[in-house]
This record gives sequence, structure tokens and C-alpha cells, in this order.
Amino acid sequence: MQKTTTEVWDRILKYIADNLAAQTYRTWFEPIVPVNLQDDILTIQVPSQFYCEWIEEHYIHLLRSALRKEIGPNARLEYQILVDKKKGAAPYVMRVPTVDKQSVANPEMKVPIGIMHGPGGATVYSFPGINKVRVESNLSPSYTFDNFVEGECNRLARSAGYAIAQNPGGTSFNPLFIYGATGLGKTHLANAIGVKIKENFPDHTVLYIRAERFINQFVEAIKKDGMKDFMIFYQNLDVLIVDDVQEFSGKEKTQDVFFNIFNHLHLEGKQIILTSDTPPTELKGMEERLLSRFKWGLSADLSLPDLETRMAIIRKKLYYDGIELDDEIIEYIAFSITTSVRELEGAIVTLTAQNILNKKEITLDVAKKLIDKFVKNTAREISIEYIQKVVCDYYGITVDLMKSKTRRREVVQTRQIIMYFAKQYTNCSLASIGQMCGNKDHATVLHACKTVKNLLETDKTIRSQLEEIDKKFRIHN
Repeated sequence: MQKTTTEVWDRILKYIADNLAAQTYRTWFEPIVPVNLQDDILTIQVPSQFYCEWIEEHYIHLLRSALRKEIGPNARLEYQILVDKKKGAAPYVMRVPTVDKQSVANPEMKVPIGIMHGPGGATVYSFPGINKVRVESNLSPSYTFDNFVEGECNRLARSAGYAIAQNPGGTSFNPLFIYGATGLGKTHLANAIGVKIKENFPDHTVLYIRAERFINQFVEAIKKDGMKDFMIFYQNLDVLIVDDVQEFSGKEKTQDVFFNIFNHLHLEGKQIILTSDTPPTELKGMEERLLSRFKWGLSADLSLPDLETRMAIIRKKLYYDGIELDDEIIEYIAFSITTSVRELEGAIVTLTAQNILNKKEITLDVAKKLIDKFVKNTAREISIEYIQKVVCDYYGITVDLMKSKTRRREVVQTRQIIMYFAKQYTNCSLASIGQMCGNKDHATVLHACKTVKNLLETDKTIRSQLEEIDKKFRIHN
């Protein structure tokens, strides 16, 4: 009996779910709808172009294996994308064979993903026949992907940026709108994309410019009757990177000219990268038509780095500076400075200066005195994530394993010890502690605390271990 499309897709999903983290599976595969299976071609409907590119970039090998397993060696995949769900328009159909990237690169096999959007009736200045001008990119060569530390706080933005660098203007991430608070790496990432594009495409004209500088150039162009040259210059770029676009707020004429430049570049398939301290939906003093363009591509945020990422940033910075520090000192710095990558790097520069210029060995006491200058309060509340790391490192298990449902004795005991210290050193509720330790309830946390207290009174080995762990917390408190 022949299987239905839904049955085949359900079996494929089961295979995929067995090979992916639950959250990843829910995010990227649950929204997909099977449409048709005919002649070894499975058609699925996905929510957007972004889904197509992300799935093809990250899960093509897994998908290919699942398809061949369920359909056969000649299995192929076809996507449907609803261009306009409200108007009930017919799906845009894109055929992409599930093959290796070497084969996908074959232009005879690849079908472009992008859909050209019209400019909405806007006037776009055009100067045909103008040759490309030589442009200084203004990129900082020290800001690269190699020294940009990836973590959960920036993974989407970094992945999209790297994809753009391989195919500027040819992905659905156009524009790429990177947003986040000051000091989280927006300028670094924007520069890294530009630097990588110049490496991959030396003939591309790339320009990095701060929004404030763009405004000043525009004002000068008006004063000197140079608007034609100004427009020609920007319309001949291959990649435009504008940092801090929130500076355009309230400046109507600047927004108007940038709107026209944006439309021209986008229609020509050129890459646009923007950064801001807020997402497009929260930008104030901006024309709606410009905000709508900002939302055309991908908006990706840079959030506060977690403890692991902060430690990785410190280690990478120390590596490039040729400095070695004990893990205890690195942990102290990462724990103390939590709000800005820029502050982390500033702290490392200060420590490096002490080591190199003053010939002073960096001990924990020296580090504490220097780092305290970067933060307002020297007495700090210890976070649950820090407690998790310290305890898990001590017992040699991963935080993910500690949060899992396993009932192995050593894992359960580690989890209980974390709950005990979290209750002792933080102001978090029992429910919050339980949630961060594998979605346990408050009764489980209470039981864990009682169990650990009993062990302290009856087990000398456990008491000795907890005293050692407790010392790590006290030096930070």
C-alpha cells in the first residue's frame, strides 16, 4: 500500500527529530507543511524565504539522508513560499534538489531564492553609464570573524553575516539589520562582514560609514551643490554598511535621500547592512516607508553574552595579546563584567599594561583591584549560571547534562548541590532555581537543599568538597 504524503513526511520528521535538539526541531521543522509527493519529489510549504536559506545552509545533509531513506536515492525536495498570505496569492515555488553544496553551486541546478520587491512608487535616481569609482572602504582590518567570539547571544546575526560574505546581495538577508545595546559587538560584526566580502570579492566596492558621517556628507553636498555626485557615489556601491542608523531619527531630508539610495541598491541586488541600538519596530522619528525597508530582510539582535561566552572572549583577547592568566582570574573577570564586551576588552587592556609595562605579575588580588574600577559595586550577587558552571566543572559534568532528565546518581547529586548553593547565594525564588536546573518545581529544590544539609552533617567527603566549592564563591562575593 502506497504511503500518503503526510505519512512520509511524518517519518522524515521522526528521523530529523532523533538527530536534532528539541528546540531546534520545533523552531525549524514543526512549522513546515507537507504539500505533495510525486515522482520522488516531495513538496513542502515553508513560512518564508529565510526558512529556505537557513534549512539549506544548516540542515541539507540531514534532510537529504531522511529523504533518501524514506523515498529513495532519487529523492528531491521542492519548497513553496507564500508570498502574500493575506491576499491568498499562489505560492512562489522554488525547486532545490537536496544534493551536496558542490552540486548546488552548479547554476544549471540552482534556482534563485530572492523575490524582487518593487520600490512602492518611490523615485529612484539613476545615472546610467557611470563607471565605478575607487572607494576607500573605511573598514577596520582588526575586526574580523576570526576574533569575533560566537555564542548564543549573537549566533543568528553572525551566521547570517557569514552567509552574506559568501554571497553579498544574493541571500534573503538584505538588508541585514543588526541591533543591540552599546558595546555588544555590532560595529565589530558589521566590519567583519565587510572585511570578509573584500577577501572573497576583491573587485566589490564596499563602504563602511557611521550614520553621523553620512549626515555630514549629505549636508556638505547640499552646501556645495554636489548632490548629483553624492548620489552617484552611493548608487555605485556593491556593499553599503551604515553603523548607528538611529542617528537618522528626526532628520527628514537625510531619511529621504537615504530612502532613494536604499531603493536603488536593493533593486540592483546590492548588499545593505545596517546597525542600530534598537530594532526597527522601536526606532523613533523615522518615516514609515524607510522603516518598512529596514524590515525587508533579517533583523538580528546581539544580546548580553552569557558567562561561557564572556570567558571565551577574554581567552581569545588574551591569546592575541600573548598573555596567560589563570582560569580563576578569567572567571573573576567574566563574572564581574557582564554588561559590555567593550568593557571586557578594556579590562584586559588594563591587565596587559600591568603585565607588560609595569612588569607586574597578574595575581587574583591584583586583578580584583583593577577590575573593581570597571564596576560600581564590589559586592555582587552570584548568578545561578555561575554557580552551575563552578559546580559542574568541579564534578566534571556539563551543564546540559545536569539539566537533563537523567537519574544517574552523580548527576542528581550535582544538581542538588547547585540548588543548595543557589538558595544560599542568590535572591532567586525556589521556582526560579528549579526552572534553571532542568525545569524542576520548588518542592524538588526544597528536597535538594535538605538532602545536601544532611550530607554536610553525615558525609565528611561531601563536606570537604562543598567547602572547596564554597571558597570559589566567597572570593567573588
